[in-house]
Amino acid sequence: MNNPTIKSQIIQKSEELGFLACGFSVATCLENERDRLQDWLNRGFQGEMGYMENHFEKRLDPTLLVEGSKTVISLAYNYFPQKMQKINAPKVAKYAYGEDYHKVVKDQGFLLLEYIKTLNPEAQGRVFVDSAPVMERQWAEQSGIGWIGKNSLIIRKGIGSFFFLAEIIVNIEIEPDKPTTDHCGNCTACIDACPTQAIVSDQVIDATKCISYLTIEKRSELKLQEKQSLDQWIFGCDVCQDVCPWNRFSVPTEEKRFTPAGEWIDWETENWKSMNSEQFAENLGKTPITRAGFEKIKRLLP
Repeated sequence: MNNPTIKSQIIQKSEELGFLACGFSVATCLENERDRLQDWLNRGFQGEMGYMENHFEKRLDPTLLVEGSKTVISLAYNYFPQKMQKINAPKVAKYAYGEDYHKVVKDQGFLLLEYIKTLNPEAQGRVFVDSAPVMERQWAEQSGIGWIGKNSLIIRKGIGSFFFLAEIIVNIEIEPDKPTTDHCGNCTACIDACPTQAIVSDQVIDATKCISYLTIEKRSELKLQEKQSLDQWIFGCDVCQDVCPWNRFSVPTEEKRFTPAGEWIDWETENWKSMNSEQFAENLGKTPITRAGFEKIKRLLP
C-alpha cells in the first residue's frame, strides 16, 4: 500500500495528535553511521552509559529490531514551556518541566499506530520514544524532520530544536521523504557557549564532559572540578539550545501534560535546599527528574 493517500492521512492524523512534524524513511541499515558510532564508542565518549555499547547492529538496522519492518516514521513533539523557572535558581532542562515525555509522547504514538492499522489492516509496528537502540536523530534527518546541528540535536527550520523525537517502525511501505539541507552554516554559537567544551567537533559530543550526562547519567560521585562546572544546573542543560539562533522561533507547547505540577517552577534556591523527599515526590514525582532521584538532586544543589 505504497501510495500518497495513506501518507497524507498519517501526516494529517499526526498533526491532530499534536505532533509538529512527521517524516518517512525506508527501513534499512544505516551503514554510513557504522564507523562514526564505533569511533564514538572507541573514544569512550559514552562514559558510564554502558547501554550505548549494547545491540550495536540493531542500533544501525531497524529490520533487526522490528521484524519485517519497511518504513521508519519519524515524529517531532514540541515541549517548549509556557513558563520558565526563576532566574538564579538551581536549573532544570526545559524538557523535564512536565510529565515524563516517554509516557506522554508514546501515548500519542500508540494512537497514531492504531490509526495506521485502520488504514491498512496488515500494518504492524512498534513505537519508540528514546527507549530502545534506535538512532532517532539520524532517522529524523533522513526523513526531512530537520538537520543534525553542530550540537548533535535535530534542528527544524522555522521551529528550532525544543522538541522530542519519536519513531514508529512499521511493516508497510510508505513513500520516503528526502533529507533537508543543513542550515547551521558557519555558526558556532553552541560550540562557543558550551560551559564544559563537550562539543569536541561538529555533531560529536564527549558525553563525559556534558552537563546533562554529569547530572543525569553519571552514577559515580562527581569530581570537584565536574561539580564546579555545572553552573547551577541540577538536571540536564539547555545552553547549546538557548544560544542557537533557530530557537528564536520556538513557541510554547499546547501539551497540558508538560505544564509543571506543584510549585517547584517558582522555587528559589532556599526552597530547593529545604526540600524533603515528600516535597520532591509531590512536585517532581511525574517528571523525568525522578531518574536522577532525590538524593542526587540534593547533592548537586549549589
